[in-house]
Amino acid sequence: MGQSQSTDDVSTCLRVGVLGGSGLYKMPGVTNVREVKLTTPFGDPSDKYMIGKIGDVEVVFLPRHGAGHRYSPSEVNYRANIFGFKKLGVRWIIAVSAVGSLQEEIDKGDIVLVNQFIDKTRFRKDTFFGDGIVAHVPFSEPTCSVLRDYLLQSTKVVADKHPKYKDMRVHETGTYINMEGPAFSTFAESQLHRTYYKGNVIGMTAVPEAKLCREAEISYAVLAMATDYDCWKQDEEPVTVDVVIATVQANVLKAQEVIKECIPLIQAHQGNPPQQGAMAGAIMTNASLIPSHRFRALAPILSEIMPTDFKKFVLQEKSKKTLDTTKLTVAVGIGAYVTYILVKKYL
Repeated sequence: MGQSQSTDDVSTCLRVGVLGGSGLYKMPGVTNVREVKLTTPFGDPSDKYMIGKIGDVEVVFLPRHGAGHRYSPSEVNYRANIFGFKKLGVRWIIAVSAVGSLQEEIDKGDIVLVNQFIDKTRFRKDTFFGDGIVAHVPFSEPTCSVLRDYLLQSTKVVADKHPKYKDMRVHETGTYINMEGPAFSTFAESQLHRTYYKGNVIGMTAVPEAKLCREAEISYAVLAMATDYDCWKQDEEPVTVDVVIATVQANVLKAQEVIKECIPLIQAHQGNPPQQGAMAGAIMTNASLIPSHRFRALAPILSEIMPTDFKKFVLQEKSKKTLDTTKLTVAVGIGAYVTYILVKKYL
């Protein structure tokens, strides 16, 4: 493993992000793994980013809860995590997520490629904007359909290649209920989610990631792995941590194989990244009124979605620095001259 780096390690190489458990980067075939430590205007990400290579593509891994699972779903710094990916030049993120099944047809171990969300969270910071800059991003289709299709193709390849996965069950779409947690659902809540809301799966992390990725114009898709039946299915034991962990561990190799097959499909993608332009027209604030500190903080995002205004800001900042340097030089010169006069007069 390479040395930890404190720089943002920006690369011109295609980079794909993977969010999930801390063991995902240990998959066979990942080479040249190194650590990158970042800080962001929103604080520190959950952990160091692990950057490795699959073929010619650099893959950036981050454990969303931190190594050793240190942060609860409500405590995860989602803004820092996604902003860090943006700083590293990531254009695609595959989010591996353990979920509870809310429907009979989704069995434990099934994969669901989520295409819709219902957000029931209360305490998540899920936008980069505010504090002098207002933006309203379209979010009717919250995950990237292109990346979902690449993941679907990848599951079929994995099922064909590996006999142990030949019966792998994949659901091409599904609605994800994002609850706050950290407690699991009550029986009444679970029934509400599956019957009234008609949710397919339930989890605690994906919605803030999806919203922030859309604001950062990053393609985001969820590889959801069903670990349990929440608590609605009365002929099954209600969900526990032990049940979730056991199922996740049994399926981590499956997720790794799907990710490995998906990388070449992303590499072969023709044209611009799918979410490029997603923020077009989303910023409501007049550029001349955006505070300088917000331009600086959001530079990786604003430099792309409002390049003309951002270049104008950079030129203004350079002009201010030049003026400040000139003022300092003049002040130092005047100070030196006054000192010279005083010394000549009194000494």
